[in-house]
Amino acid sequence: MRLSRYFLPVLKEDPKEAQIVSHRLMLRAGMIKQQAAGIYSWLPLGYKVLRNIERIVHEEQQRAGHIPLLMPTLQPADLWRESGRYDDYGEEMLRVKDRHKRDLLYGPTNEEMITDIFRGHVNSYKELPLTLYHIQWKFRDEVRPRFGVMRGREFLMKDGYNFDLTREDALHAYNRHLVSYLRTYERMGLQAIPMRADSGPIGGDDTHEFLVLAETGESEVFYDSAITDLTFGDRQINYDSHQECQAIMDEFTSRYARTDETHDEALFNQVPEERRRSARGIEVGQIFYFGTKYSEPMGATVVGPDGAKVPVHMGSHGIGVSRLLGAIIEASHDDKGIIWPEGVTPFHVGLVNLKQGDASTDSACEAIYSELKARGLDPLYDDRDERAGAKFATADLIGLPWRITVGPRGLSNNRVELTSRKTGESQELSPKDAVAKLVEIYRPVLTAGASLP
Repeated sequence: MRLSRYFLPVLKEDPKEAQIVSHRLMLRAGMIKQQAAGIYSWLPLGYKVLRNIERIVHEEQQRAGHIPLLMPTLQPADLWRESGRYDDYGEEMLRVKDRHKRDLLYGPTNEEMITDIFRGHVNSYKELPLTLYHIQWKFRDEVRPRFGVMRGREFLMKDGYNFDLTREDALHAYNRHLVSYLRTYERMGLQAIPMRADSGPIGGDDTHEFLVLAETGESEVFYDSAITDLTFGDRQINYDSHQECQAIMDEFTSRYARTDETHDEALFNQVPEERRRSARGIEVGQIFYFGTKYSEPMGATVVGPDGAKVPVHMGSHGIGVSRLLGAIIEASHDDKGIIWPEGVTPFHVGLVNLKQGDASTDSACEAIYSELKARGLDPLYDDRDERAGAKFATADLIGLPWRITVGPRGLSNNRVELTSRKTGESQELSPKDAVAKLVEIYRPVLTAGASLP
């Protein structure tokens, strides 16, 4: 993409309504525009990152054997009356009537609807286990929407639902989701810590939230600092193996880590004092096992091996796709702007022409631009007739991980400058070597989803 042809409405001043870093930088970088309280339009740059996050979530869900579908945003109220949640959910639920006076709601979650789909099509235990998921817009009518996409009313969410014959099988699905979430977040450059949490209106006794540590986090968290040394890395897991998934679950949840709702001071005091930590955290996902909470009242049963009908065991598992943009920025920025991790960046590299209109510089930039695209990378070429300082400021604000700077002086020695946004370090390379280095840097990112079944 050439910046002269792109829609990137950056702001020079900090917006007054922005209270936290991610909201301020998303507005300044031209990623979003507020349309109403807690409701945003996603502008091209923000939309690219949103789709990159969505793609990673899809890839890791399907790697774990989960099957995508798509459910509507509007749901019939009668389904929620069956489960008993229609009146219990509270004022966060947006209730509407259609022209025939039928009660509908804008879905805040989808347990009832997915249960209705399941009970209409699955009858035998031989069709289990089954996990279905979708990525869809949700609406929760927050009293005080704030912090941009971190606490909006409309948000994009991945929610998945497992159906299993037994509690043991359902808890394996729970563990499987935890493993897939760890992979998902690490691919986005995040360390998201699973913490024992409160189930809230979803229900159930087994639940973990995934929290990213950040000063602006809404939740107070307490944890053993040893958990921050854990990484999933590139290990390969057999998701069908109860033993392997349980081992990962044990590894990442055996150390103390809890939100304030479930904090146990006595247990926390058993952690060595030098490892006890309290901080703020941003919730970016949650997994639940709730047994037959929905399947019993809604008649989601299968015929078991003995010929008797039994209600299936269920769980639900969510990732805040749009919320993740804010969390990533909160965890990765400086006073100049955003610093995108390579896994989610809207463009792989910024290409800056220091002397637009100079024949040799223009020619070199065009050649580099074409070669980057030919090698599978997505560059943003700043070909505007602007001062170098303005181009650098835009590049720093929007936070692309790498920048190639091309100017007449360097080209006289067949050199361009390759700069890391994260470290600020630069090195002079030939145009060919700069492209080759970027290809090597992004190889793991570009191939991360290639091994999917």
